[in-house]
Amino acid sequence: MTFQYFSTILIALSLCACVSPKDETHSETVAPASAHTAEVEEPQFVYGKCYKGRGPSCVIDGDTFYVGYDKVRIADIDTPETYRPKCEYEAQLGARATDRMIELLNAGPFDLVTSGQDTDRYGRYLRTVERNGQSLGSILVSEGLARPWTGRRRSWC
Repeated sequence: MTFQYFSTILIALSLCACVSPKDETHSETVAPASAHTAEVEEPQFVYGKCYKGRGPSCVIDGDTFYVGYDKVRIADIDTPETYRPKCEYEAQLGARATDRMIELLNAGPFDLVTSGQDTDRYGRYLRTVERNGQSLGSILVSEGLARPWTGRRRSWC
C-alpha cells in the first residue's frame, strides 16, 4: 500500500513503512511515526473544494477529502451529503460542513489515525483526523455540522 502525497508526510503501518515514488515536481518523504498514525505536515497543502469530485488535496464534503490523490473518509463522523442532497436543509448544512472542514484542514498539521478497518467498500482510507489529540470531526459535531458515526447513515431531512 502506498500513499502519494505532495508534501512531507510521516506514515507508519503496523509492520512496514512504505515510500511513494518520487514525483518530478514535488518531493515527499515517508518515515515511521507510530503504528497507527500518519502525520500530514502542513502548510504545503492548501485545501479547497473538489470540483468534479477529484483530488489532489481537496475536500469533497464534510467527511471525505483527498490527501494528494488518496481519498480519505473521516471515520468518526457523518456529515450531510452535498452531492444529490435529499432536501434543501441537507444541501445547506452539507455546504457549511464542507467549508468548515476546509478551514480545519488548512489550520495546520494534522494526524490521520487508523482505528480498525483500513478501507471502506469504496476503497477510501478510513481515518480519524486529529490535531493535538483532538478529533477534527468532533469539532464539526460540537458545531452541529456533523453527527458521530454510528455505522450507518441516517436522513438529514
